[in-house]
Amino acid sequence: MKRICIPLIYICVLLLPLSSLVAQPPKHEVRAAWVTAVYGLDWPQTRATSPASIRKQQDELIEILDKLKAANFNTVLFQTRTRGDVLYKSAIEPYNPILTGTTGGNPGYDPLAFAVTECHKRGLECHAWMVTIPLGNRKHVAALGKQSVTKRKPAICVPYKREYFLNPGHPQTKEYLMSLVREVVERYDVDGVHFDYLRYPENASRFPDSYDYKKRSNGRSLAQWRRDNITDIVRYIYKGVKALKPWVKVSTCPVGKYRDTSRYSSRGWNSFNTVYQDVQGWLGEGIQDQIYPMMYFRGNGFYPFALDWQEQSNNRHIIPGLGIYFLDPAEGNWTVDEIERQIHFIRAHRLAGEGHYRVKYLMNNTQEIYDILEENYYAAPALQPAMPWIDNIPPTSPTHLSVEKQSEGYTLLRWQPSTDNDKRNAPFYVVYGSDTYPVDTSNPENILAQRVAGTEYIYAPIRPWTAKKYFAVTAIDRCGNESEAIQ
Repeated sequence: MKRICIPLIYICVLLLPLSSLVAQPPKHEVRAAWVTAVYGLDWPQTRATSPASIRKQQDELIEILDKLKAANFNTVLFQTRTRGDVLYKSAIEPYNPILTGTTGGNPGYDPLAFAVTECHKRGLECHAWMVTIPLGNRKHVAALGKQSVTKRKPAICVPYKREYFLNPGHPQTKEYLMSLVREVVERYDVDGVHFDYLRYPENASRFPDSYDYKKRSNGRSLAQWRRDNITDIVRYIYKGVKALKPWVKVSTCPVGKYRDTSRYSSRGWNSFNTVYQDVQGWLGEGIQDQIYPMMYFRGNGFYPFALDWQEQSNNRHIIPGLGIYFLDPAEGNWTVDEIERQIHFIRAHRLAGEGHYRVKYLMNNTQEIYDILEENYYAAPALQPAMPWIDNIPPTSPTHLSVEKQSEGYTLLRWQPSTDNDKRNAPFYVVYGSDTYPVDTSNPENILAQRVAGTEYIYAPIRPWTAKKYFAVTAIDRCGNESEAIQ
């Protein structure tokens, strides 16, 4: 582990008034929010049992996406698998009962397909958030009946402390998880797959895997064998996804502290020892594109460990998960300046962005967190950071940009497409506007739209007197490589 030290200058910066810390937002930054479906914590509130209630359930999600778009978020982590059940039409596992009130009940539409489409309409990436190892308590498993993986594939499932889990030590576990991932990646235009609980239960010294350990450990300690089991699953799924669609981002949300650093203790809660996640090993091997460590901590529980993640990142994206739920008095006693300082710290040390756990507290504007993000930290749009380890060649530029004023006060932009011919990974377009020529495409305040799929865009400013005079368009691929602009 590298020595972690926060220089005095950073401590002084953290003590500055927050108003002095808000500068122009970066052009490239992940701004993510978790949309939690389990128990309907974030969505849905309505059960889909009729045409009217189906539409209401969909409208609830649209309201969330509209608010995220309005605040210049760019990434939605949409819960797609909970504990042995799913929120898409699967041939492997049943629908989650939160959709209809009935286990396996068909909601009359495909929620994941709907989420992907609605995200993309708004220029948002949609990542399929999948809980992996836990399968739920006995009551939940019993409710799934014959559809439960515990019945269909009992060899890879184990009971532990009144719950059921997939057994990471069984070689078929990674194949089962990959079968679910394959359904999602092949059938849906997701931008990423995001894994949760890809770990052993906490401090599971008596987890029932002694038979597998004796059979397969090959002299390794129990702790190292378990870490290797989790790493093997991560490696298998990462390579499987990249064989299907190389641009689909693979990420995990591990425990927020990797290990003790040389100066700060993890207080008995870290990914390496507590749940057997060797996340920095995954980063070093290059079998993750992004990591969303669950950094729901304050002060020295956050800053030195965020630095540690970044120093060991191997240039992959580190996107700390921020515990905005602690802004709710029922959850904790945080004040909103805690989150503001963490965002400033993330930007000062050039981490890839942040995720907000969870979207309910943005929708409720808890302690005005939504307003603060919209008006200050996310005042301008942001593009996704690039993935040069997958592809670092920008698409060709679009050509022949034309601008036509319409009678309704709109402006119609048209251009000829980029000549890149990979239809599976065809580029999107970013539209910029400015009052000066040429348009400065390095300034995120000039971004008018991103992820434009076609070759035309209707510019309709809300206030006509703010209308831009000059325009530029670039092509951008799904690995984040951006072309030169046509002005």
